[in-house]
Amino acid sequence: MSTQQHSETKTHQGHQAEPKPKNKRFTYVLIALVVVGGAFGITKYVHSLYHEETDDAQIEANISPVIPRASGYIAEVRVKDNQLVKKGDTLLMLDNRDEKIKLDEAVAALSGAQSNLGMAQASTTASQANIATTQANASTIDAQIANARVNVWRTGEDFKRYENLIKDHSITQQQYEQASAAKQSAEHQLQALIDQKNAANKQTAAAVSQSTATEQQISIAKATIQQRQADVDNAKLLLSYTIITAPEDGLISKVNVQPGQYVQAGQSLFSVVLDESVWVVANFKETQLGKMKVGQKVVVQVDAYSGHNFEAKLTSFSPATGSRFALLPPDNATGNFVKVVQRLPVKIEFTDVNDKLVKNLRPGMNVNVDVHLD
Repeated sequence: MSTQQHSETKTHQGHQAEPKPKNKRFTYVLIALVVVGGAFGITKYVHSLYHEETDDAQIEANISPVIPRASGYIAEVRVKDNQLVKKGDTLLMLDNRDEKIKLDEAVAALSGAQSNLGMAQASTTASQANIATTQANASTIDAQIANARVNVWRTGEDFKRYENLIKDHSITQQQYEQASAAKQSAEHQLQALIDQKNAANKQTAAAVSQSTATEQQISIAKATIQQRQADVDNAKLLLSYTIITAPEDGLISKVNVQPGQYVQAGQSLFSVVLDESVWVVANFKETQLGKMKVGQKVVVQVDAYSGHNFEAKLTSFSPATGSRFALLPPDNATGNFVKVVQRLPVKIEFTDVNDKLVKNLRPGMNVNVDVHLD
């Protein structure tokens, strides 16, 4: 073999020997990956035995829509986007000129009804006084009638005696005529008093009838006053609807209305995020719920505050899965049903009252939830 061939043979053998260290490094890397992957898998498996996690969770809070109870044109908007308001603060005002006119009309109608009641009461008082007067007159006439009846009886007896005496010519014709005249006069006086008594009774009946009518007028006037007072209260209520106030303490969302805009009663204008508390709604798979129960400790991580753990606890489970509350809930009646793992909303409340970052959380923020199983 020549020297050149021998040199080429050595060179070829040298190239074949070089990959051995690379194969060893690859083997070491592969072993390391298997060890690390196995350790990671074991760690995750052990962790899953005592924890349930999900990233399908968000911050929630009470949100109250601002809804006018009356229709009208907006006269003034007193709040801005993201403004902090207190309960009862004026948010916006509607044009209230029509409501003020209606209130003035209702007040005027109430005053008229009250005046009618006063007149009816005065008429009743006069009728009662008239009844008292006629009754007093009737009592006086009754006494006079009693005296007149006695006078008629006395003159009648005298006339009978004189009538017997005239037959014997014991008395003069003049005396007889005087007795007869006295008897007729007494009878006429009695009849006149009886006529007066009848007239007085009629006056009393008329006064009683008038009093009854005025009492009915009083009842009608009182009912009218109640109706007019209800109209006044209703007008005041409608006027109060033109001032829209904050239902609770909280933050104003984006204000999408401007002065001069016409709004309808019941129309949602904007919202107030109530400044009470926030919580987490986590949607766990139904396969994760086996060991979960109310009262378990929860660690919440918010994307906005990476690395900070919020202490919380599981407080309640939804009465149905989220799909049940959908507009068109799934149903397998068609026979084409494909089983899909459902998710159940779970409410989680924060427990660390000293964690100041809780106040910075806003509804809709994404969070990761880790439930510590007992």
